Amino acid sequence: MKLADKSIVRSFGSYRPDIDGLRALAVLAVIAFHGFPEYIAGGFVGVDVFFVISGFLISGIIFDESRAGIFSLQRFYARRVRRIFPALLLVLVVSLLAGWWLLLPDQLVRLGKQLGASAVFVSNLYLWFQSGYFSPDARTFPLLHLWSLGVEEQFYIVWPLIIIGLRRKPNWTIFAIVLIGVSSFYLSVALIDNHEADFYSPVTRAWELMLGASLAWFRRRDDMAPPFKRSADIATIAGLILILGSALLFDQQSSYPGWLALVPTIGTSLIVWSGASSGFASSVLSARAPVFIGLISYPLYLWHWPLLVFAEAFKFAQLTQLERGIVIAVSFILAWLTYRFVESRFRTGGANRAKIATLSTGMIFVAIAGFAIVEGQGFETRFPKEIREIAEVSGYPASWRVHECLIDLKKETAFGKGCMEEARPLLFVWGDSTATALMPGLRQLQLERSLGLAQFTSNSCGPWLSVDVPGYPNCRSINDEILRIVAGARPDIVLLHGRGSTRADDIAGLKETILALRALSIAHIIVLGPVPVWKRGLPNEVLRYFVMNNALIPARSSQRVYQSWNDAQMRSAVMDVGAEYISAWDAFCDADGCLTRLGEKPEDIVASDAHHLTESGSKFLIKSIRDKIAPVGSPRR
Repeated sequence: MKLADKSIVRSFGSYRPDIDGLRALAVLAVIAFHGFPEYIAGGFVGVDVFFVISGFLISGIIFDESRAGIFSLQRFYARRVRRIFPALLLVLVVSLLAGWWLLLPDQLVRLGKQLGASAVFVSNLYLWFQSGYFSPDARTFPLLHLWSLGVEEQFYIVWPLIIIGLRRKPNWTIFAIVLIGVSSFYLSVALIDNHEADFYSPVTRAWELMLGASLAWFRRRDDMAPPFKRSADIATIAGLILILGSALLFDQQSSYPGWLALVPTIGTSLIVWSGASSGFASSVLSARAPVFIGLISYPLYLWHWPLLVFAEAFKFAQLTQLERGIVIAVSFILAWLTYRFVESRFRTGGANRAKIATLSTGMIFVAIAGFAIVEGQGFETRFPKEIREIAEVSGYPASWRVHECLIDLKKETAFGKGCMEEARPLLFVWGDSTATALMPGLRQLQLERSLGLAQFTSNSCGPWLSVDVPGYPNCRSINDEILRIVAGARPDIVLLHGRGSTRADDIAGLKETILALRALSIAHIIVLGPVPVWKRGLPNEVLRYFVMNNALIPARSSQRVYQSWNDAQMRSAVMDVGAEYISAWDAFCDADGCLTRLGEKPEDIVASDAHHLTESGSKFLIKSIRDKIAPVGSPRR
C-alpha cells in the first residue's frame, strides 16, 4: 500500500464526534416517539437520520479502501458482523427468554416470526407483507423496531457489490448513486398511499442511504472542500432546525416517508457536510453528553423498544408516563453495559474467525428457536384446552363476505354483485368492518322479520362522507359510490355503523351522510354507536385473566375496555340532523362491566379481537335492539 493511499484512509476515515452527537439526536428522537408519542409525535424521523449517516459512513469506508486498493468483501462483511451481531444477538436471546415467560401463545408465535426474520435481517420484509388492517397492535411486537436494521443490512449486502462492479470505472459511481437515489425517491413518492410498502421496502428507502453516499463521494473530490466556519455554523443550525422541526410537527397521520422525508434527511445532510468545520457543532453535537449517547446509540436503539413492550406485557396494561420513563432509564443502563462489556470486546482485536463463527452460530440458533416457536404454536399447552379454544375463536365467518361485500381498500375498489337483495323492506348496512361483524345477527333478524339485506362495507372506512382516511385514499370515493347505490336502491332502512371516532372531520362527515340520506327521503336512518373496545383484544383478555387468576374470565368485566366516543354527545349530534341513535355500549355494558361471554362454550365469547363481534356477540346485539332497527310490521317503500 502506498503512503499516499494511507493518508487518504486516515484523512477521510478519521473519527468525527459531531456524527456521534447526530446519532444521539436520532436515537433520542426515536426513543421519545416510542416512549412519549403524545409529545414527540414525529420522532420516527430519527430512523431517517440514521439511514443518511449509515450511507455516508459505510460508503466512505468502501470508497477509501477501494481507492487505496485494499477493499475486500470478506473483510468488510466480517467487520459488519462484529459491529452488528454482538448487541443484536444479546437482545434477541433476552427477548426470546422474556417472551417465553411473559407472552400469550399468539403473541409468542408473532415473536417467533420476528426472531426468525430479525436473525436473517428481513424484519422489514416480514412487517411489510404481514401488515394490514387486521394485523395485531404494533405495540405488541417486541422486535418491531428492527425493520430499520433490515433495511441497512440489505444495503450493506448490495451496495459493496455495485461498487466492485464499477471498480474499473470508479467515476461512474456517482452516476450509480444518482440513478439509484432518484429512482428510489420517485418510487417512495409514487407509493405514498401504499403505506406498508413505502415505509418498509428497502427500494423506497434506498434514496436516503444514497443521499449519505453522495455526501461521502463529494467529500472525497479535490474541488469539494468543507465549508468555511461561518457557513458551516449556518448549515449545522439549519440542519438541526429541520430535524427537530420534523420530529415535533410530523405525526403518524402524516403522508410519510414520501416528500416529507426530505425534511429530516436534508437536515442530516447539512450537518454531515458541515459538522466537521462548525464551531457550533463542536460545542453542541461534539459535547461529552451527546457523544456518549451517540457511542451507545446502537445498543440503546436495540434495547428500548423490547423493554417497553415486555413491560406492558408484564403489567397486562398500558404503562404510565412514569413507568415508561423508568423503562427508558433502564434501557440506558443496559445500553452502556452492552457497549462496555459486549460490543467493545468483539470490535477490538483482529478479524478473529472464532468470533465470527460464534456470532453466526448464535444467529442461526435464534432463527431455529423462532421457527420452533411458530411450529409449536406458541407452546399453547401452557393453557387449558377450554381457555385456548375461547381465545382462538375465529373472527371472520362466511357471513362477512370478505372481498365481496367487505372490501379491502388497499387492494379492491368495487363491491361484488351479490351485496344487494331485492326483498322489501330493505335494510341497507353502510360502514367499516365492525358493521360487517353485525351480519350474523342481521341474518337472524332477516329470518324473523322477512327483510331484504344490503351490505356495503369497507375496512377502516366509516360511513362519513367527504372524509379522507390516512392510509386508505379510496375511502372518500367508496363512500360517494355507496351513496349513489343508496340513491338507486331507495332502501327502507339505512344502518350506519363504525368503530367510532372523536375526530371533528369524522363527526362532520357522519352528519353530512345523514343529511344526504334525508335528501333522498330515506324513511328510517339509524346510527348504531360503536361496540366496546378491548385494549388488547378480548381473547387475550381471557388468557390474561387465566394467567392472573387461574380461572375463566367473569361474564362481565370492566378492565381494559373502553368506549370510543361519547354516546350522549353523539346521540344529540345525529338526532339534530334527523337520524335515530342506538347505543351498542348500553346493550353490552352496565354498572358491573361489559359482557365478555354469553356462556361457557368457546363460541360464546362476544368479540374476536379488540372490536369485531363474534357470531354470538353479533346475534346478541341485534336481538337486543331488533325492535329499534326493524319494528314488527315495518313499512315497505
